[in-house]
Amino acid sequence: MMHVNSNRLVDNFIKLIKIDSESGNELEVAIEIESQLQQLGFDVERLAVPENLSNGFNIYAKLQGKLDDSVVLSCHMDTVAPGKAIEPIIENGIIRSAGDTILGGDDKSGIAAIIEAVKTIQQQNIEHKTIEIAFTVFEEGGLRGSKQFDINKIESRNGIVLDTGGPIGTIITVAPGQQNIKVNITGKPAHAGLAPEQGINALTVAADAISNMKLSRIDSETTANIGIVKGGHATNVVMPTLYLEAEARSIDEQKLAIQVAHMVETFEAAAEKHGAEISIETSRAYNPFQLDCSHPHIVAMQQAFTDLDIEPRLAATGGGSDANVFSEKGLTIANVSTGMSKVHTTEEFIAIEDMQKVSEFLVCYLRSGSVVL
Repeated sequence: MMHVNSNRLVDNFIKLIKIDSESGNELEVAIEIESQLQQLGFDVERLAVPENLSNGFNIYAKLQGKLDDSVVLSCHMDTVAPGKAIEPIIENGIIRSAGDTILGGDDKSGIAAIIEAVKTIQQQNIEHKTIEIAFTVFEEGGLRGSKQFDINKIESRNGIVLDTGGPIGTIITVAPGQQNIKVNITGKPAHAGLAPEQGINALTVAADAISNMKLSRIDSETTANIGIVKGGHATNVVMPTLYLEAEARSIDEQKLAIQVAHMVETFEAAAEKHGAEISIETSRAYNPFQLDCSHPHIVAMQQAFTDLDIEPRLAATGGGSDANVFSEKGLTIANVSTGMSKVHTTEEFIAIEDMQKVSEFLVCYLRSGSVVL
């Protein structure tokens, strides 16, 4: 198999990351990707999402193949902030940003790899599986675009999400579920200098709860974190209210339930101790998934890497992705590394060689025979 066109791959990646697309503002990049898919012969359909979610749209596309098999390939089109006016720099085979923004390899490296793989297949007249595309808006901050995606559009039973880091060859087959926790603590205001003992400080309640709470790494499968705290408006007032947002994640549903219950009960106990009122809401962000490593789809993905002399690595992750949502909707779908590194930071980078390898993996996988179920 010929190598993919590395220069063409990089040029398109640069083109995509230069299009601003922070979550909720995906319209321009979605139109560009739609155009590229249409030029490759895909039948493309815009899938509407609520206006308060994005000014863009989810993309479903299909390219009929001659092989008796199909797969859906998925990436998200949005980026985290700061993701405006990205200036990519290429040095020694590494692409990074100028340092004031993220790069956008999360997840445009996956999109570029898919498009280059299809171009290579067509250029070499390679027979391939039927290819379906599921590109989503607003993945960052809640997998919201994939939750809106009409799963009835997808005919394939198997899928690949290209949205994680690690060495090329990494296949994520295990990912946690996440529960969100929102807490409102209502204490009692008082003058902080004249009569502080007459008040109930909501921050004191929260601090008491947090000091007795198991957080961070709970075990190899479970984590918990408090990420947002808002309260207070003046130093001379005993803080009357406080708002917190927290999360818990686990691969194991029972462990997740136990951790969430522990966090809720600890907050409630602290509120009762200090005489404060408290309201707590919990909601499921996404469910865990765990794939059988012997499943034909996973075996076929491993074989594609092996055929390229790349060692396949089945792995678990502590993060969520659109694979969680599509798995819950019935697909057998794994998350594959594109080689992205230090994502969600201004130090984000990706190696050109890694982008080339993941695109070649897709060519190899798409040209292989049917997955036997």
